[in-house]
Order: sequence, then structure tokens, then C-alpha cells
Amino acid sequence: MGLELLAGRRVLGVGRRGKFMIAPLDEDLELILHLGMTGSFRFDLEDPHVRAKLSLDDGRTLSFRDVRRFGRMAVVESGDYGGIPTLKMLGPEPLTDDFDPDRFAAKLKRTSAPIKPYLLSQRPVAGVGNIYADEALWLAWINPTSRAVGKARAHALHAAINEVLGAAIEREGTTFSDYAMLDGESGRNADFLIAYGRAGTPCPRCRTPLRKITLGGRGTTYCPKCQRR
Repeated sequence: MGLELLAGRRVLGVGRRGKFMIAPLDEDLELILHLGMTGSFRFDLEDPHVRAKLSLDDGRTLSFRDVRRFGRMAVVESGDYGGIPTLKMLGPEPLTDDFDPDRFAAKLKRTSAPIKPYLLSQRPVAGVGNIYADEALWLAWINPTSRAVGKARAHALHAAINEVLGAAIEREGTTFSDYAMLDGESGRNADFLIAYGRAGTPCPRCRTPLRKITLGGRGTTYCPKCQRR
């Protein structure tokens, strides 16, 4: 459904599912927003990277700026995510009771995909991106290319995901270039990263230099000694 359906609609709220923002509208519609890698919203912004402008009834303009153009916006009927496969197939939210360690282990058992790309698919758990996948796999001692993760290691990874995400939220996110909080300040988590972006530095556990590979099209950093399998 086209964005022209936004005209005259009232935004009833803003929620989140994984990396998607979901804004319920009147007339049983929803505005689906995804920031991609570089997207952000700003009021009354004039910039060559603005991809969409929403005129509000108070006279202000809400601009969607997206330098790398990976973000998306769509209007759908409430709950109809058939045209947005990633949203439709999202796994449970981490840090909630829905993210059950035994169900997570069962999902990992059913796939033969390498563990890191499977995490990034968002199917076993929602919201784990490239940074936090590297961090959680390091914490759980799991090689990112592993295709067989037993129940005990799956439980360790489940705990690691919750630990890594919980700490990142506590530190208000990870900023390298684009991410900023509502007040424009940077998140503080980048200084605490162990694996992501640390290739060539000594592993804090064994002092082996961390190694970077490309896996599923994404840069991946791990310890070749601690994360052998």
C-alpha cells in the first residue's frame, strides 16, 4: 500500500518489533518504519539525503534522512506483514519471556546454516544485528561459522545475547558514525566491545589476535582459539 494513504491519518502511537518501528494509524492501518543502517528522523531538516517528508498538523515537517538508502517506509493494513517478509518472520523479542532458551535451542537444531548468518536472519530471535552477534558469539565461545550448536551451547548463546543486549541498552547503544540518541548524544557502548571491530587485537581471554572474515556478506570478528567450533 502506498505512502499516499498517510494523508489525513492520525498516528495513534509508536511501537517496535525487532528493528522495525510500527505506528498504528486510524482506519485500521499501520505505518511501518525501518531505519536501515543510517536512517534517522529530524524535524524541519533540509538535507540532500532526505528521502521522505511528513507534514504534521502543527506545521512542522518530519524528515526521514537516509544516507545509504537501506531504510524503508510502508503503510499496511494492521497486522498484514505479507509484503515485509523480515517483519513477518521475526523471532521472539530478546530480554522477554518469549525468548525461551529451550525453544531457541530447538530452532538452532533445525537449521544447517552457519550460526551467525542465521542470527542475522532475525528468525531465531529479533533485533540481533552484526555488532551484537559478534559480541554474543564471542561471549558464548561459539565459532560464527558453526553449523551445529548443541543444547548446552545454545543455552550459553541465549544467555550471552541477553547479556550483550542488556549491557548495550544500559549504555544507551553503540555509536560509530550515524547512531545518536534523541538528544543527539552518542551511545557509550562502543568502548566496551570485545570482538566487533577489534580484529588484530588480543583476545581478552587467551591473547590470540582476533581474526576478521566475511560471512554471509558481513564482516565478522572472532577468536580463532577460543571460538574453534
